[in-house]
Order: sequence, then structure tokens, then C-alpha cells
Amino acid sequence: MSRDVEFAAAGDTAQEAATLMGEIDVGALPVGDARRTLGVVTARDLVLRLCAAGRDPATTPVTEVMTLDVHHCRADDAVETALDVMASRQVRRLLVRDEHDAVVGWVTLSDISRRLLIDSGTIRTALDELSGR
Repeated sequence: MSRDVEFAAAGDTAQEAATLMGEIDVGALPVGDARRTLGVVTARDLVLRLCAAGRDPATTPVTEVMTLDVHHCRADDAVETALDVMASRQVRRLLVRDEHDAVVGWVTLSDISRRLLIDSGTIRTALDELSGR
């Protein structure tokens, strides 16, 4: 999990969100703050809901292009739980919330796969561990 979570503010434009995403080299930003998350804006959202629609990124509020359905797991959840949520919701990243519902991090499919490969050494071992073999 990455503990450094940058947020786009609800009043930001799509251009400001895209600029921040480029500066910190991420493919998504939660919109709002750690206590109140309004949505998530992804690079895909920007392409489909902004560029493909011919909207002006400098004047379009990020809240008009973000995904409203935000998925999360808990900081003390097992990795399998996070993977189950990702699979069932067909997402690649989850916000991580603490017991007070505040955002304390992000976990991505890439984070999990990297960790499994480091811990187990091979892809086959990692896959076997996931499937319980």
C-alpha cells in the first residue's frame, strides 16, 4: 500500500487534476480529502469523459468527469480480501481506510503483484499461494 495519497480538490479543473497526476506519476486521484471522498478521477475518465467528449479541460470541473463509485478496503484487511474486492468490482486500485473511515492509503493490483513476486520469488509460487495450493 502507498501511504502517500494526493487528492484532487472538488473545485479543481480536469486540467489541474491531470497536471497533478503527471507530476506525481499516478493514473488516478481521489477527489475530496481523507475524511470525505467524493469520487476518483482516472486517466481513463479524462480520456473518455473529457477528451472524447470534446470538453475543455481548463474549464471542466474534475467532479464532472470523475467516477463516483469509490471502492475501498480496510487497513487491516487480508490481501485476499482486497483482491476479492478488486475482482468483483473490476478495478485495479482501492482506497485504504482506517477504523474511522479516513483514507490512509492506496493499494493497487501492481502493489500486490510486486509484493507477491518479491515474497515468493516466482510467478508460479505467487499464483499457487493465491489459489491456496
